[in-house]
Amino acid sequence: MDLQIAAEKIRSMEVRGASRIAKFAAEVLKEYAMKVEENFDEEMLKASKILLNTRPTAVSLFNAINYIMRYCGDSIEEKRSDLVRRAEEFIEWVQSAQKKIAEIGEKRIKDGYTILTHCNSSTAVAIMKRAHEVGKRIEVLATESRPRWQGHITARQLREAGIEVTLIVDSAVRSFINDVDCVIVGADTITANGALINKIGTSQVALCAKEARVPFMVAAETYKFSPKTLLGDLVLIEERSAEEVAPRELLDLGIKVRNPAFDVTPRGYIDLIITEIGAIPPEMAYIVIKERLGYIGVSDEEFKVDLLSD
Repeated sequence: MDLQIAAEKIRSMEVRGASRIAKFAAEVLKEYAMKVEENFDEEMLKASKILLNTRPTAVSLFNAINYIMRYCGDSIEEKRSDLVRRAEEFIEWVQSAQKKIAEIGEKRIKDGYTILTHCNSSTAVAIMKRAHEVGKRIEVLATESRPRWQGHITARQLREAGIEVTLIVDSAVRSFINDVDCVIVGADTITANGALINKIGTSQVALCAKEARVPFMVAAETYKFSPKTLLGDLVLIEERSAEEVAPRELLDLGIKVRNPAFDVTPRGYIDLIITEIGAIPPEMAYIVIKERLGYIGVSDEEFKVDLLSD
């Protein structure tokens, strides 16, 4: 696939979801590496930056690319071979992590539970599907997740799996939270202090759950933890186009629109983060970054590719 076409698929959200984006980027880099005949390092760095700049908030994309770009070798063929090996390792990481999270997360769901979810997380969906597959009777409330309506995808996926689903508007969460036994959402980024960056509206869901004393759980592969936040970097919240929110006739009147794609949920609102290495409290985010991702005491130079670099 052409590199620019692949980047546009991520930017336009044709390829969406942190796990899918990470896997897709790994596949694109692997394919691109097979075509490079000279100036291998320069060409791969250029390709990496093009992909990175598509969705700046998705740390899974950052971690995928940096994992793959830490290849080594002297000749082009040695470098290519090692990059391909690392890309295949990362793709396997994505595939195996979700299965493990589903197995761990399912144990947190009891028979008869009603679950609330927000946006479309393939990992959160995998947990709910797993609970259904082992015979637990569950119902799911899925928010529409405006303005891109990702909740419609979630509702369809769960219903096709045989799960009872009710679709609600985002602003109805407070009205239904007392009917819910737990909340399960995905993650775009987990920071070093255990905060969650996820689809806009997640923090409001978490606030409602906190008030109602409903467990709020996050399904997140460890490649969604952000090593850059160890250095004090703030996560850049992506703002998308006004056209996603308002029709042209309103915009032509000069009405301003703010359309952040993500918000921040404090760790105090999170009961549990379910990862492929276990169900952990948000306070363990630092340990995951240190021991699982291998970043501790890092300098900027140790990141092979930096976000939004020129």
